[in-house]
Amino acid sequence: MPFINTKVNMPLDRQQQREVKERLGRAIALLPGKSEQYLMVGFEPDYPLYFQGDDGERPAAMVEVSVFGSAPAAAYGKLTAAVTNTLSEVLKIDPSRIYVKYSEHQHWGWNGSNF
Repeated sequence: MPFINTKVNMPLDRQQQREVKERLGRAIALLPGKSEQYLMVGFEPDYPLYFQGDDGERPAAMVEVSVFGSAPAAAYGKLTAAVTNTLSEVLKIDPSRIYVKYSEHQHWGWNGSNF
């Protein structure tokens, strides 16, 4: 039950969203037991982000990955690399301007009940 929410300080067209979503769908399998089957992806384009004192004119991203359960640190490292590569290649965001945050949750609801 992963959810990946991507906030960027730039506009995104549907093609960019689709390509990022597809690549994140493949990348989520880097976490043991996770797959695109239950992945939800969200985008927040034109999100005001200020980074390193920058007024937001240079592209930047904050990616939040929420998962039910947990994963090993090494798996999170691989996912961070995949997320960073995706945003760098598809959206031309410098890797040094991308943060990735992970949240692990014991309780997760879906389809009217909890896992």
